[in-house]
Amino acid sequence: MSSEARDPNRLTQWAHGGGCGCKIAPAVLQRLLAQVPAHLMPPELLVGTATSDDAAVYRLRDDLALVATTDFFTPVVDDAYDFGAIAATNALSDVYAMGGEPLLALALVGMPVNQLPHEVIGRVLQGGADVCRQAGVVLAGGHSIDTVEPIYGLAAIGTVHPARLKTNAGAQPGDVLVLGKPLGIGVLSAALKKGLLSADGYQEMRRWTTLLNRAGAALGALPGVHAMTDVTGFGLAGHLLEVCRAAAVQATVQARALPVLPISRALLAQGVATGAAGRNWASYGDAVDLGAVAADERGAVQAILTDPQTSGGLLVACAPQALDAVQAALAAAQGQPGWVIGRVEALPPGAPATVRVV
Repeated sequence: MSSEARDPNRLTQWAHGGGCGCKIAPAVLQRLLAQVPAHLMPPELLVGTATSDDAAVYRLRDDLALVATTDFFTPVVDDAYDFGAIAATNALSDVYAMGGEPLLALALVGMPVNQLPHEVIGRVLQGGADVCRQAGVVLAGGHSIDTVEPIYGLAAIGTVHPARLKTNAGAQPGDVLVLGKPLGIGVLSAALKKGLLSADGYQEMRRWTTLLNRAGAALGALPGVHAMTDVTGFGLAGHLLEVCRAAAVQATVQARALPVLPISRALLAQGVATGAAGRNWASYGDAVDLGAVAADERGAVQAILTDPQTSGGLLVACAPQALDAVQAALAAAQGQPGWVIGRVEALPPGAPATVRVV
């Protein structure tokens, strides 16, 4: 569609892909990063690139470390204010996923400034600023460029006590897996672009994508929480595989325990899905075992496992005795306790990390 034919009030028309669904596919990203030479790894760098974690962490003192991250994407919704709010919520999530508290953010802005009305661009910025204010984060500036597609996000800085730092590499056999938000956001975004999403569906999408994962800081203080990440563009299976590979474990997920938004389930039955879901499966499907799932349910289960989540929930691996405290922390922060979806198991010697779905 030419820029002249685009509706400035429908931001998704300006983007080839939206939200975390526009991430580079995991297999492609792995090949690209393999070309980057090894770099300085001082002992103060507690978390770097080795385990594909959510943020970098740098120790300043024995009792203080910096958490640094950046995240931005193209529009996942048409409303400019909501786009800014969702993108900011998603960016801050990476700090929470490390057990940290976000303090400071810089806006990353790319806009077709001669095509979009300036009021629309201003609404994007306002949505992001309001989320930062809600989170108690100082939005202290940023950087903007003129681009073909709208892009918005944040570079965020937070802090964490090194003893409370949670990474994706600490999962232990016997751990329970808890998911903080329901799945199906990618399906809703695909339906929106196709004009198939109802008003109720949009409100459900907005509700979850603008819900801050602020429980992460409280979860970081719990000794029984061994690992944490957030589920975004690579889908639940992709991010759980990162946990398994980083910790040299395997995971079993209960298909019927997966929380799926009812509207998303209905749209999946109609064949609505994102292109990113297919790319995700092509990247890591050989490490996901669906053999125990009934043949007539495998398509739907695969679609949910690979559905890219924009501003998705925290995925927590915790000791069974810590489960009540984990769910209490989630309930206090976001009004519901999350869902138990599976468990972590020991990896047989020499076996590759896998996610088994039963």
